[in-house]
Amino acid sequence: MIKKAREIPAGEFKANCLALLDEVRDQQEEIIVTKKGKPVAKVVPVPETGARQMPGSVLWQADDIISPIDEVWDAEL
Repeated sequence: MIKKAREIPAGEFKANCLALLDEVRDQQEEIIVTKKGKPVAKVVPVPETGARQMPGSVLWQADDIISPIDEVWDAEL
């Protein structure tokens, strides 16, 4: 059974944003933000993947950036 998302006016969302985000995460329930009674945004929980990296993001790895290199740069002349 699909549970209906709770609707919250934008002013209430603005005043309680951080607590509401925690609630969405903890309860795994959606919140619909409304303005003048009409839906304008949906806050949904992000599925836990176990990995800390978001899909499609770049994996960055720094090698040794302190040791000297064998290249001579114009700045060294």
